[in-house]
Order: sequence, then structure tokens, then C-alpha cells
Amino acid sequence: MARVFITGSADGLGQLAARHLVALGHDVVLHGRNRDRAQAAMRAVPGARTALEGDLASIEATRSLARQANAAGPFQAVIHNAGIYGPSAGRRETIDGLDDVFAVNALAPYLLTALIEGTQRLIYLTSGLHQSGDPDLRFLQRRTQRWSGAQAYANSKLFDVVLAFAVARLWPHVRSNAVDPGWVPTKMGGPSASDDLEQGAATQVWLAVSDDESAKVSGRYFYHRRTRAAHPAASAVSVQDGFLVACEQLTRVRLAPVRA
Repeated sequence: MARVFITGSADGLGQLAARHLVALGHDVVLHGRNRDRAQAAMRAVPGARTALEGDLASIEATRSLARQANAAGPFQAVIHNAGIYGPSAGRRETIDGLDDVFAVNALAPYLLTALIEGTQRLIYLTSGLHQSGDPDLRFLQRRTQRWSGAQAYANSKLFDVVLAFAVARLWPHVRSNAVDPGWVPTKMGGPSASDDLEQGAATQVWLAVSDDESAKVSGRYFYHRRTRAAHPAASAVSVQDGFLVACEQLTRVRLAPVRA
């Protein structure tokens, strides 16, 4: 039995992955951005152990979530599932003055990765749209560029792959991978989505707990249990290191280069 923590598991892919893991007999800890969402997660996933609370748009709340996770762990796997799409109406700022798409989708996974102790497998949810992401680290907050919600989302999903690959390089004893679930009919994906919802959750479940040799890898980008080529920038050490430094400056938390 594995103990697995899943961010953003009150609905959508996170909830579905949690249900599958519970059905397989694993010890699952859920997450919601506030008490109501955490309680909704528990109602939706009978058999889960508990649900933690924390708004990933806030650095301090994300720190608190990491403390809760450490108290509930250690975890064999953490699935970084939570994410938001960029609003078309314009850039929104968090309580910390950051672009909220970047804060939730990219910075929060960095901070949780750096602070949650003892995890053996890390799975980061990305998107095929990461291929159109801009790796230019000068524009992480998109303060001076014309706003595009779609571009902000693509950029954040590219940095999820950058983070997964950086962790794989720096923590050789941890299996760290990125997963594209496809365009699936969740609240974010909408009813017109063309991919299968069940398939969208299957790969992260497999990477979290499977003993298959093909799942016991690191530094890969997966779509439906098959590796695919990621954006070339994700493998560039200069981009990885630059992203980690930027996140460290924003959070004052360093992702240590070695974890035994």
C-alpha cells in the first residue's frame, strides 16, 4: 500500500485519480483550496484518509499546506494536479502580487516540492499546450506583455515540465515525471473536450504506484502511459536553473540539489 497526496482533488482529474487509488487499496490524502473544497473532496472520494486545506495562490497558505502534508506523510507519491486556466478578461494578481496562473500552476508545485519531505515519486500535471509556452524567464509575471490567458497557461504548463525535469536531474533517488492528461471533459476542459477522462487520470495513478519497470523512470514526459518529446527548453539546464532561482527568490525557499 502506498500513501499518496493529490493536490486539487475536490473534482476533475484529481478526484478521479484519488478514486482509482482508493479502489486499489492505497492510502490517499486529498486537498482543497479551502475548508468547503476539502470537505467536498472527502464526500466525493469515500475511503480517502483526510483532506488538507490550502490556497495555492498564496505563498504562506502553500507553506501551511506543506506543513500539513509533512504531518500526514511521508508520502510515497505526490501528484501535483491542481491548476487554473488564465482568464480572458485580464491578468489577476494574488495576495503576493503575482500572476495567479503562474502562482497556482508553477510556483506552488515548486514550493510544495521543496518543502514536503520524503517523497519517492513526483508527478506534475502539464498539458500539450506547454509546447507553445515561452521559456523566457524575464516575463514570468507577464506584467509588461499584452495579456493572453491562453499564453499564461501554456507558459505555466511549460514550467511544470521544466520543474519535473529539474527535480529528476537534481534528485536522482526520486522519480519525477510530467504528465499530459490530454484535453479531457473536466470543468476546465469543458464538454467539447475530445480525450477520454478515464485515460486522463490513468497515467498519474500508474506512475504513482505501479511496479512496472516502464513506470519506474524519471525525467520523462508522458501522455497515456507513453513517453513523448517535451518542449526542448524543458531539458535545458540553463532554463531549469533559472526557473529554480526565480522561484527561490519569490518564495525564499531553496530546492536543495540533492535528496537521498
